[in-house]
Amino acid sequence: MTAAFRATGYDVLKRLRTLVLGTRDTISGTVYGTIVVLAALTAGGESYEHEPWRLDVIVSVTVVVLWLAHVYADGLGESLTLGRRLTVREFASISRREFAIPLAAVVPVIFLTLGALRVLAGPTAFWLALGVGVATLTAQGVRYARLERLNPVATSISVAVNLGLGLIIVALEAFISH
Repeated sequence: MTAAFRATGYDVLKRLRTLVLGTRDTISGTVYGTIVVLAALTAGGESYEHEPWRLDVIVSVTVVVLWLAHVYADGLGESLTLGRRLTVREFASISRREFAIPLAAVVPVIFLTLGALRVLAGPTAFWLALGVGVATLTAQGVRYARLERLNPVATSISVAVNLGLGLIIVALEAFISH
């Protein structure tokens, strides 16, 4: 293996890791996007057996709409803070920074699509998508703790709060929609 290939392979893995796990600047978007995915899953959860495509669309559209709303609202706030309209470049920067929101939906939506295509059973696809969301919240809690150099107790609290908040939101959504 040549040094150039190893460097390229490393770069690809680094970019993939950044895409999936995000960066210091995107943890909040990943957590927000994951909570949106979990809420949409629970709200449309009854669809997974009889209408798996419907659940796939519910989750995908919900995440994209809330991402667009989030980018728009951030743009408004930034414009007011600066006292002027944003440039296209500034607005694009907000969009890129918040792109972690829809990226958080990619893996769960892949599982839902596999369920809709009948590659996976509907309940299996649903639970895998839900499991990925829970794992993502856990991983982001750990990432936050590491970036902040928290001790083991504080790390446990960080993970518990991150995971607990997401699960409480999902539980409330499930309670309301059922």
